[in-house]
Amino acid sequence: MDANFASIFYEIALLVLLAAGVGFIGLLLRQPLVVAFIAVGVLAGPDALGLVSSVDFIETLSQISIAVLLFLVGLKLDVSLVRNLGKVAVATGLGQVTFTAFFGFLICLALGIDAVTSLYISVALTFSSTIIIVKLLSDKQEIGALHGKIALGFLIVQDIFVVLAMVTLSAIGVGLGDDTGGVWDVVQVFLGGAVMIGAVILFIRYVADPLLSRVARSPELMVIFAVGWAASLAALGDFLGFGKELGGLLAGVSLASTEFREAISSRLASLRDFLLLFFFINLGAGLQLSTLGDQIGPAIVLSLFVLIGNPLIVLAIMGYMGYRKRTGFLAGLTVAQISEFSLIFMAMGITIGHISGEAMGLVTLVGLVTIALSVYMITWSHKLFEICEPYLGLFERPNAYRETEDTEGSDSIRGHDYVIFGLGRYGCRIGAKLHEKGYRVLGIDFDPEALTNWRRMGLDATYGDATDPEFVAHMDLSGVKAVVSAVPRDRGALSEADPQLALLHGLHSANYRGRVFLSVQKVAEADELLGQGASVVLKPFDDAADYAVRQLIASAEEDAAATPG
Repeated sequence: MDANFASIFYEIALLVLLAAGVGFIGLLLRQPLVVAFIAVGVLAGPDALGLVSSVDFIETLSQISIAVLLFLVGLKLDVSLVRNLGKVAVATGLGQVTFTAFFGFLICLALGIDAVTSLYISVALTFSSTIIIVKLLSDKQEIGALHGKIALGFLIVQDIFVVLAMVTLSAIGVGLGDDTGGVWDVVQVFLGGAVMIGAVILFIRYVADPLLSRVARSPELMVIFAVGWAASLAALGDFLGFGKELGGLLAGVSLASTEFREAISSRLASLRDFLLLFFFINLGAGLQLSTLGDQIGPAIVLSLFVLIGNPLIVLAIMGYMGYRKRTGFLAGLTVAQISEFSLIFMAMGITIGHISGEAMGLVTLVGLVTIALSVYMITWSHKLFEICEPYLGLFERPNAYRETEDTEGSDSIRGHDYVIFGLGRYGCRIGAKLHEKGYRVLGIDFDPEALTNWRRMGLDATYGDATDPEFVAHMDLSGVKAVVSAVPRDRGALSEADPQLALLHGLHSANYRGRVFLSVQKVAEADELLGQGASVVLKPFDDAADYAVRQLIASAEEDAAATPG
């Protein structure tokens, strides 16, 4: 066996084992796994245990993980999302970038940093980590919520800004005396992007469905094709100059219109989580702890600016555009950190000779602080909103008209016999059966796609969130026979907002006196919910199993009765 290969194998095995151990400790302490995995990278890095020697191999796995993650995000995108949320995505994306760059530059000057270094640091502070944000929102099942889709939109705008900043620096690095080089490089990027987008449109129109129909005959081949397609377009995007991230995203978009997107997404979820481990290890291992000591004071100031200022500007812009303060607050929290690209951007500045290693140490420390704290802010976003909500009235118009427009087709709650929260497979089956029996059913969900699917069944729907106490408390439920929750109650995810308990509390605030049906996956949860005021607890898996057993026994008895003698 080749000695180098053996070394890489042993190193990967040790890193995965270390990640499992640290992750288990984090789970016991109820900490987000993202923080645990970054800690693994720091422990394995050169300034701690020194376990990472195969830097190039870890970096390659990290890049593949980025391509796969953004590919899965692209699978969730559709034309309606771009049409409905494009304006707010551009406004918040550009607004946040401009705000952070301008005031970050002034803060750096006030801290005594020279103008060129201040410019680099202020630009680096504008980048938010798409990978971390998408991972956390996916874990919380909020990537399909309105605030999740808006966040995804302005992250794409940020990624475009990152590309332009990188291209500009690359052009400067190639030749400072060439006045046209930078402009031509930017033009090349846009031309390459236009060609690639055009090719993707043609692929969607003529190739995607027939190709996937054949590939999907083998589930294993479908997974291999999906990973290969994501990596290929990510590599092509990188080659054309607009980044692996946008390339991987376009790969997902190219398959989003096919009927196989959910199957692809579910089959790649485990692979995504495994590969993302190496992204976080690579991120943590790249932190140069030895350069951080003298930068603690400025790092605290800049970290507070990112943690507080970025969410506030997003909240202000979205409030001005007519969104509710809750939506703006939850979307704003997603930009309360800087990105791994901030470090790459600073490294490019060092290579060109514009800035020193001390500036890199400062941005590295800001990254470490903001990434770690923003993970908690996003994870506990609903609790944070409850705490801050009394002080956020300034950021909401008296009539938050935009959310009504984004969920066009919403119907009044009054006049319906049943209200169902959660329009997944279970909720849709319940609604369809009630509708068949002549009852008037209203469906409520925070995923616009789920609302569209529900309306295709000929049922009324409105946008709403069971965990939003303000929404539930102001519902007019007069005449409603029962409220049904088919929202998953996932105890495995580190989420502070239990949708079932939040719905019960909201219904109590709305003075609802009708019956409440809540669904659970574990029988042990039933007693708790009944004690909190639920009328009936639905157990989908147990109920289905009971029905199946009754059918099996009835069939066996019929066979026995038909058998002579």
